[in-house]
Amino acid sequence: MIKIKNVSKKFGNFTAIEDINIDVKKGTIFGIIGENGAGKTTLIQCMTGIYKPDQGQITINDGHVYENPKVKERIGYVADQNQYFPFFKVREMVEFYKRTYPTFSTDKFNEYNSIFKLDEDQRVRQLSKGMQMRLSLMLNLAINPDVLILDEPTSGLDAIAKKQMLDILLNEVADNQLTIFISSHHLGELERICDEIAIINKGKITYKSALDEMKENVKKLQVVFDGEPALDLKSWKEIKSIEKVGRVHYIITQEYSKDLEARLYKEGAKFIEYIDLSLEEIFIYTSEEGADDN
Repeated sequence: MIKIKNVSKKFGNFTAIEDINIDVKKGTIFGIIGENGAGKTTLIQCMTGIYKPDQGQITINDGHVYENPKVKERIGYVADQNQYFPFFKVREMVEFYKRTYPTFSTDKFNEYNSIFKLDEDQRVRQLSKGMQMRLSLMLNLAINPDVLILDEPTSGLDAIAKKQMLDILLNEVADNQLTIFISSHHLGELERICDEIAIINKGKITYKSALDEMKENVKKLQVVFDGEPALDLKSWKEIKSIEKVGRVHYIITQEYSKDLEARLYKEGAKFIEYIDLSLEEIFIYTSEEGADDN
């Protein structure tokens, strides 16, 4: 469905993204997380054809995105800041989208507006950021896209509206096999809806995995040794970091396995307990300097 192959983009001497490789399957939700300035928005703007990559290629349904109106007709894009015509009324935005996208469904827009309840006689400039985000989501879902690309889509939304939005996205995937690519700082939301996650740091993908697999592999171990281990555990490829508090070693691993536990026991561990990490904790641990590509 979405294929991003060896994509890089520079602005002058600054490399915004470098050698990005991502495949997103049809009917799945792919999340990308990273600090501000990590390259998320640049990647998304390459995916939507706003920027042309300096290297590599991006295809959707085997069609190149850049300067390809036929492919772009099948992409919905909800930006962090939606630059709509400020003096247009909501109903005029609906008419604009209807004239622009041949697959636009007014009935579908009205169905979602029965949930979000925007006044169609209000002008865009009168809408709060959260209301503009609702409007953008409804307009882009109503074009019946194959792919929906979302950049911080819950920004400005209250808790109820966030839940409504996430429920809508999940239903669209389940009912219509919609493919979603989403960037968000709200990692708890991504943890709820995503099938796969990638972490981007300084323009490079530092970790990429199915969410369930990521949570199985990245764990925090509490290990008590009888004395000090003979080997330097920091040199083990599976171990990302170690912190010692008293007799307890807190070990972060990106490659948890029973074999790792067995090796730790062989080095004198008397007690091992693993702690499941949230997506936010995984992001913190795997985004630190020295994270391995995966």
